[in-house]
Amino acid sequence: METRQFFWLRALLLWLLVMFCSIYATRADITCRTCQPGNKWRARELLLKFDTSGSSTGSRGEEVFGRGGESGRAAAGGAQSQSRCSGAGGPAECAPEPRVKGDTAEKEFTKGKLSSVISNKHRTRRDSTARKVGRGPEPRPGAGSAAPGRRVTRSDVRWSAEERRAAGARQEELRLNSSTFALTGDSSHNQAMVHWSGQNSSVILMLTKLFDFNLNSVTESSLWRSTDYGATYQKLNDKVGAKTILSYLYVSPNNKRKIMLLTDPEVESSLLISSDEGATYQKYRLNFYILSLLFHPEQEDWILAYSHDQKLYSSVEFGRRWQLVHERVAPNRFYWSKMGLDKEPGLIHLETSISEGQALYVTCKLQNCTDANKGKPFPGYIDPNSLVVQDEYVFVQVSTGGKPIYYVSAKRDVFTPMKLPKYTMPKDLHVISTDENRVVAAVQEWNQNETYNLYVSDTSGVFYTLALENVVSSMGPEGNVMVDLYEVAGIKGMFLANKKTDNQVKTYITYNRGRDWRLLQAPSRDLRGSSIHCVLPYCSLHLHLHVSANPYTSGNIASRDSAPGIIVASGSFGSELTAGNVSVYITSDAGNTWRQIFDEEYAVLYLNKGGALVAIRHTPLPIRHLWLSLDEGRQWNKYSFTNTPLFVDGVLGEPGDETLIMTIFGHVSHRSEWQLVKIDFRSIFNRRCTDADYQTWHLHDQGEPCLMGLKRIYRKLKSLSRCVMGSMYAASMTSGPCECSEADFECDYGFERRTDGKCTPAFWFHPSSMSRSCTTGMTFLNRTGYRKVVSNNCTAGVSVEYTARRQKCPIQAPRGLYLVTSEGALTATLGSNVTFLVFLEEGDSARTSITLDFGDGHALTYSNVSSIEDGIKHIYKTVGIYRVTATGENSLGSETATLYLHVTCQLEHIHLSAPFVAVRNKEVNLTAVLWPSQVGTVTYIWWIGNNTEPLITLEGSVACTFSREGISSVTVQVSAGKTILQDRKTIAVHEYFKSHLLAFSSNLDDHNPDVAEWRLDVSRVIKSSLIQATGVREDQLLVTVLPGLPTTAEFFLLPDKRLKDGNLEQLSEVLLGALNQNLVQFTLRPEVQVTVYAAHLSAAPLVDTSENHSGSAMLMLLSVVVVGLAVFVIYKFKRSQASTSMRKCRMKKNKK
Repeated sequence: METRQFFWLRALLLWLLVMFCSIYATRADITCRTCQPGNKWRARELLLKFDTSGSSTGSRGEEVFGRGGESGRAAAGGAQSQSRCSGAGGPAECAPEPRVKGDTAEKEFTKGKLSSVISNKHRTRRDSTARKVGRGPEPRPGAGSAAPGRRVTRSDVRWSAEERRAAGARQEELRLNSSTFALTGDSSHNQAMVHWSGQNSSVILMLTKLFDFNLNSVTESSLWRSTDYGATYQKLNDKVGAKTILSYLYVSPNNKRKIMLLTDPEVESSLLISSDEGATYQKYRLNFYILSLLFHPEQEDWILAYSHDQKLYSSVEFGRRWQLVHERVAPNRFYWSKMGLDKEPGLIHLETSISEGQALYVTCKLQNCTDANKGKPFPGYIDPNSLVVQDEYVFVQVSTGGKPIYYVSAKRDVFTPMKLPKYTMPKDLHVISTDENRVVAAVQEWNQNETYNLYVSDTSGVFYTLALENVVSSMGPEGNVMVDLYEVAGIKGMFLANKKTDNQVKTYITYNRGRDWRLLQAPSRDLRGSSIHCVLPYCSLHLHLHVSANPYTSGNIASRDSAPGIIVASGSFGSELTAGNVSVYITSDAGNTWRQIFDEEYAVLYLNKGGALVAIRHTPLPIRHLWLSLDEGRQWNKYSFTNTPLFVDGVLGEPGDETLIMTIFGHVSHRSEWQLVKIDFRSIFNRRCTDADYQTWHLHDQGEPCLMGLKRIYRKLKSLSRCVMGSMYAASMTSGPCECSEADFECDYGFERRTDGKCTPAFWFHPSSMSRSCTTGMTFLNRTGYRKVVSNNCTAGVSVEYTARRQKCPIQAPRGLYLVTSEGALTATLGSNVTFLVFLEEGDSARTSITLDFGDGHALTYSNVSSIEDGIKHIYKTVGIYRVTATGENSLGSETATLYLHVTCQLEHIHLSAPFVAVRNKEVNLTAVLWPSQVGTVTYIWWIGNNTEPLITLEGSVACTFSREGISSVTVQVSAGKTILQDRKTIAVHEYFKSHLLAFSSNLDDHNPDVAEWRLDVSRVIKSSLIQATGVREDQLLVTVLPGLPTTAEFFLLPDKRLKDGNLEQLSEVLLGALNQNLVQFTLRPEVQVTVYAAHLSAAPLVDTSENHSGSAMLMLLSVVVVGLAVFVIYKFKRSQASTSMRKCRMKKNKK
């Protein structure tokens, strides 16, 4: 029993979430797993987060740990931050969204659809979470890499044999200068968030919380502050309010002295603000719940807040006052403007929801977002959750006929459809990166399920070529797509990717932004010095590049800008990447050679700008040692950092350039308080580095020194140099240009690389089409099939041969004319503005006139294509299907595009007109009457009797016969656009019957609302009155009141089934006699007595006896009377066939 209790106690303990946000702000939702120099961690790791000094990004205080099971598993964080942000336009700051109990918006916020993962050279974690351009809600990448409140099982409190042996000889082991502080009273808290102010500050703030998983909310919290780099802490609960429950901690990206605390909205919705690094606080009430915050990249007091009810608020006073910006804002789809691209710094890009399936991209002024001040950069509706604003690019998606069209705007210019190779046919597209003035997109094509192809664009972001096929993908922590692409920090153009080939996953490396890829050479020897026989291409080294939804699953790689060439990663060698037998490998020469440094899982951290490496073992057991290397992992020294073994929950690394301080968080048992161990490495690095402490190394790719058009020389510390690198240290020393070679050029759009390396046109591509934007008298670049790799700095060489040459624009006939509506729909509502967009792929757009015929007798002509970039608007005044034609014409020819537009109006009501009684095997007519009568294209679905298969027609009438006596039901459904209405009637089928029309005293019309329910009630009253006056059997009489005014009705006499001859004539005479004698009356309401009559012809004279009319005229009138009487007594009704045994139906056209 004790064992089971102990197990569950362990299972409910804390686990570590390191989410340090006071680092470089990731740009607008772009958090690619590998597009940021940073770390992804292996299975059962602890996330170690590091604060980087000089960071220009704001952050939520990093949620660095939650106590729990896989304690002691540290992740190779390196002294760098891992920041996932709430989307910004440009390098804006972001803060992860708080969890609000029971709030579905929070779930949408964290499960994404349009995801853009755009890497930023200032980002320290290169995490290739993809930002999807497409439908659906999408997590804002940056909402925190580890979810708060994750529960894991805590390990048993026991020492390993190694620790026991070490305990006996502690007087001989190497020790680090450390001190331990216990957070007394917080033993029950299972989550924590930490912020280290960074360079030139010794302040650390720590928020610990008790998260109740049953209530899904925070029930207790404590705020701690250290002013001596973590040696001691002061509890600040009294300063923020003893009963105040705090849920999140945020830091201004531009002034880290400014701190913001968010209270738990289940208790109260408030902000606590500090301007002195958390020493004092002021509380401000909120009238909304904050789901996410977005800090301005430059203005320290400007913040955007997104609420649980889809409203966007702004503050220019660091949260002290808030103003509503806009309602119905899509989650994660709001961005700050970018200096140099947008007209003003206070501009906000946002996506607003219009209706289900429709959204708008608008721009707003920060303090004045009125309709008059709104901008609409994209003409028309876009798909929901598809807006991405990143660096100088803006992406949206518009679906037409179920097919998505992706648009891009570069430098805030007009939107242009993105051009992928013609038969790519993407079913999913994500933006991975927009660094260096080009776009990297991950596209899942029609024949792919688990992999993506990488495409790279030109500087316009419009034209894309294939870079790498079948890159492995997985689902991220918040349901977003993670692509196994890692951008190595410190070396421009270097990437690692995991590619799936023949069901085997292999790791590839590139040094020229994806132009060329190769496998990794495995180490020549293992840890024991034994030779490794691993021959390319059959055997190579493979690395884990991904981050799983669970932070304790496989994935571990780290690099750093200040340590170019050094990469630490977990992986294995062989024919493919495996999850088992994982070791830790390091390269000191940017991936040319690799060495094995551990044969089990370790977290390796960068210290002293990469001049030293610290390793902590991944283990569920308590530990008291770490390992330190001063020679890039060749030799490791073991140090103790505490006397008592500790379950390690997390590590906070150095925030500044020179502090050389690290804090380890953990616990000594499952009931103990948090133990914070401050480790000071300054005693090991006893002096500052001089020039004599450095050595140079040349970047190369298997001996080739010219990479990205440059020969680059770096410097790094010599082995065993125990000195501190100063804040002025720069890893790069010199670089020199190289002559251009074929390797500096990639294939241009429409061209494909052959096996001999040459780029030739694809079978679907016409090279002449590249001059489509030419204007006569201007010039264009005549493509050679090659384009220089973006950011490549080579000169001369083959540059003239491969570079596109400028030529005069030829006069061309228009080709590739496209006509669409701005909404991408083929329907429009009567009376609404319809915007038509016309695109011309080829031809002189300035000299090509456009004529648009709207199909309703109206047409417009424009002198050139550029004059209609904002679209052509038109209002249709009549329902119908219109043939809309656009014609482009110049002196060399013309081109035509056609669109068939369905103009409809709302269907408000339908009525099924059907006889009350029908004769067996006699045809009856069923008609669906619509209000309004003209609504556009309509489909009628007829359900006859109990038949399971409907009759579907485009006409509003059908004719049917019934072969069996009894009661049959008829239901008609009318589908018009998105509206479906129905009506139902029952028909009594008999062998024969007799009927007669009824009239009423005029006072009944004054009380007739002409609704179906009223007619049914009055029919029942009339039937009762007729039975009372004549004694007719109830089962032989049916009465129905007919629609319209004046009020009329009809009675039906049915045969008596007990008699062979029903003798309906006698009953009819009885009924007519009672009616003619005014014996049939009923009371509609007090003082309203209604008399029922047998209907007769008009009381006016049948003929005019004046001598001016001839006898023939009178005879003609009498004949009309006879015909009219025949109409009143009729046996013939029409009906549709629904089954061969019961009925036979045929369609009849409505007479218009």
